[in-house]
Amino acid sequence: MENELSKSYHKVFRIKYHFVFCIKYRKDLFLDERYSRFIIETCKGFEQRYSMKFETIGFDEDHVHFMLQSVPKYAPSQIFRLVKSITAMKLFENYPDLKKELWGGEFWSDGGYVATVGEGINADIIREYIRKQGRKAEQLKLFDFT
Repeated sequence: MENELSKSYHKVFRIKYHFVFCIKYRKDLFLDERYSRFIIETCKGFEQRYSMKFETIGFDEDHVHFMLQSVPKYAPSQIFRLVKSITAMKLFENYPDLKKELWGGEFWSDGGYVATVGEGINADIIREYIRKQGRKAEQLKLFDFT
């Protein structure tokens, strides 16, 4: 999917984003692989329902990077809100003790990072950067959805 054009009704497009979300209080919860794997599975569920394609996901101990492609009907702020809210809600449903760990019951910090990604060298550099994300305790494997 890296260089493919997407089609929807009368549109042809290629819209990619690089998102970064930090865990509240910069807690190093992604040292526990259960949470990172759960986020990956949750993101797979987004693909059909919201017409998004998660190309690459990389975790560090306290934050996650996503490179994803979406349809033009979703603004980056909508994608941001959807992914943050649904992943947090699902994590708390499946791991209720997380609320105690995070004191206030919020998984993600306010804000985050988003940028558009042009294909070619720019996308290759960002993909490689995401692939090289690692944790202090161990290097997490890359999750490519291509």
